[in-house]
Amino acid sequence: MNNVFNKSTMLLLFLIFVWGASWPIYKLALPYTPPILFAGMRATIGGLLLAVILFNIRDKINWRENWRYYCTSALLNTTIFFGIQTVGLNYLPGGLFSILVYFQPVLLGLFAWIWLGEFMTPGKIIGLVIGFIGIVIVSLDGLTFHVSVIGVALGLMTAFFWAIGVIYVKKVSHKVNAFWMVSMQCIIGGFVLIVFGGFFEDFSDIVWNSKYVGALSYGSILGIPLAQLVYYKLIREGEASKVGSFTFMVPIIAVILGAVFLDEAITYMLILGLVMVGISIFIVNYRSKKKLLDYSKNS
Repeated sequence: MNNVFNKSTMLLLFLIFVWGASWPIYKLALPYTPPILFAGMRATIGGLLLAVILFNIRDKINWRENWRYYCTSALLNTTIFFGIQTVGLNYLPGGLFSILVYFQPVLLGLFAWIWLGEFMTPGKIIGLVIGFIGIVIVSLDGLTFHVSVIGVALGLMTAFFWAIGVIYVKKVSHKVNAFWMVSMQCIIGGFVLIVFGGFFEDFSDIVWNSKYVGALSYGSILGIPLAQLVYYKLIREGEASKVGSFTFMVPIIAVILGAVFLDEAITYMLILGLVMVGISIFIVNYRSKKKLLDYSKNS
């Protein structure tokens, strides 16, 4: 029993670190690549690599029955989410941007109440209020020190569409294979981003240096296929509540790594907002522990 717990804990910590480190790594690569093309390439390559891993269960794709689910999820979770996320990183430090994006679990609690009929407990309401205040503090700090209304708006938009995308996947999860959903949404959405980027950006602007190749490899190998496989493994083993509760560690890791490797500023307001968002996310997820476990068992 201890071995299983230790293995699950190690996988969870690995997942959180991969997510947290992605922000400064992508930020490091952006001076050498157009953002839309970068988002499209890492999503497409990651989706294709995951498809190779899943080749033996290709019969579970059921394209004729599920193509509309794949395409809708690709639009929300890849084309819009990755696109806005990568463009937004141009306007704010990776740590600050990640804090705004990881307001998503709080929005997810609200949207689950509205569209999935999940019960809104007093704890969830308190968590939402604390999270909202934290985001306001972080946003004001960003506007004061980084002067980027666009960056703050894009960060919150990323969180919004990520939450919408997760709600959609939850609603159709009983109709599609979870692993193939991730692969297909990345392939389809990534291809759309590449085509869209090809109209407004130039492939010749990509500088194939170590920073760009390293970030592209990180996103294509760790950030998408491996991280998603670990995520769904934890979900199937009943670790959904733990994943949700520990999500607040992602922006903490992003802020620390951004400060160490990119010299990004850490202000008192930023720390205060980060703490409040972390408390909010923890309260929202902890209060919904039973529902998350029930969902994981049924998925």
